[in-house]
Amino acid sequence: MEYVEFQGERVPKIGLGTWDLRGEACVRALQHALEIGYRHVDTAEFYRNEAEIGTAIAQSGLARDQLFLTSKVWSNHLRYDDLIEACQRSLQKLGVESLDLYLIHAPDPQVPIEESMRALNDLQANGKIRHFGVSNFTVPQLRRALQHASAPVFSHQFKYHPLHPQDEMLAFCRREKILVTAYSPIAKGRVLRSPVLQEIARRHAVSAAQVALRWLVDQDLVITIPKASDPKHQQQNLEIFGFDLSPEEKIKIDEMGR
Repeated sequence: MEYVEFQGERVPKIGLGTWDLRGEACVRALQHALEIGYRHVDTAEFYRNEAEIGTAIAQSGLARDQLFLTSKVWSNHLRYDDLIEACQRSLQKLGVESLDLYLIHAPDPQVPIEESMRALNDLQANGKIRHFGVSNFTVPQLRRALQHASAPVFSHQFKYHPLHPQDEMLAFCRREKILVTAYSPIAKGRVLRSPVLQEIARRHAVSAAQVALRWLVDQDLVITIPKASDPKHQQQNLEIFGFDLSPEEKIKIDEMGR
């Protein structure tokens, strides 16, 4: 596993996304992921799997400080009191005293961002969350969030993969020193059909998915959280640090989405 050093944190470049994982299948998937070395888990109130993830974490035997744990508050709980209560429910379900990262899952135009940011500021001040951030924001929305944050916004989580360039958002996050968390990094399997990625994958004796993930985490201040319930795919995701993309290969992938 490789890490990015950011704002005093050591964050794994590959995390486990858990969207649509529920019940015993979720517990088993996370148990295996933690056994083979995953140390970053991403969940959300909206995923309805925080209790299962809490069970797997408790059974893993890992010390709390060995795991970077992220959750998100859904957009119908962005009023101050609602957000505070939503965070407390997430903590109880996950069985932890604090989150390493807590994100606004998506903005609600009916709720002033300053109200939501005030809640995040207070949760951090009270030790319920170590860092906060946002997800699925536009550049203007993110700029406004920054104006009302009493501490640095740690991360912005958004869809990013070789077929979906995010040049403007990436430039903004780098300028403002915000960690990018790329979700849906293999575009629900669409990248696997890319001739460009297939060619590069054959050259390195890896999969097209591994090429896409490696391309992401090679970028400055970018980590990714591919969903993987299959043990084989989980292992392959961790093996992306066993090969290097050439500058020419990276340029070819850069050009795919354009």
